Amino acid sequence: MRHLEYDLQVAVCRYLNYQYAQVLFMSDTIASVKLTAPQAIRNKQIQKDSFKCPDLIIFEPRGIYHGLFIELKKESPYKKNGELFANDHLQGQHKTMQDLSNKGYQCHFAWTFEQAKSIIDLYLSI
Repeated sequence: MRHLEYDLQVAVCRYLNYQYAQVLFMSDTIASVKLTAPQAIRNKQIQKDSFKCPDLIIFEPRGIYHGLFIELKKESPYKKNGELFANDHLQGQHKTMQDLSNKGYQCHFAWTFEQAKSIIDLYLSI
């Protein structure tokens, strides 16, 4: 079984390590891991309720931004008309990214390697 979102995450992290070796970043791994019941309980106890941590966090301030958050998807989270799909998980991720944007972080959805690469390159060139 292919995990397209995980494959994208691996490719983006490899790119960051290769192209920007000095940049500090963290990639959320919990989404691609099947937790046992006790692990899931422990994980829930140490997470902020309703906070949907984006998949990739770049800890580099640039310009007016404190850092960059990217939520990686296997396909576009947007309808053809530009609206976000009406999915509770997507809506929660979008709200988290709005909250982070309001706190001075740059946030994006990306669903292809080229998009993620472009977002990263543009951000780190600030």
